[in-house]
Amino acid sequence: MIKPTPNPPETDLTSPYESLDSKKLNDAADRALDHYLCPPGSTPPPRRTRRMYAVTADFKNEEMLADAFETLASARTIASDFAHLLPAS
Repeated sequence: MIKPTPNPPETDLTSPYESLDSKKLNDAADRALDHYLCPPGSTPPPRRTRRMYAVTADFKNEEMLADAFETLASARTIASDFAHLLPAS
């Protein structure tokens, strides 16, 4: 009789940490991955927190105008989308 599905493959129940050599190899692989994926000194510089609406001397007029423009453009888009949803009278 032919089975419609084959037998599942047998699983290996050995742990990668079972022998000393496999633990050394696994540790070496972890160190290699850490070396290439997380190189030392690659942490980004800390972010400087700035308060946009606080009265400070380090903000330029262009920054505040750009922020106001983006805020008003978003408000205009929201109002326009809402107006299209209202029924015609």
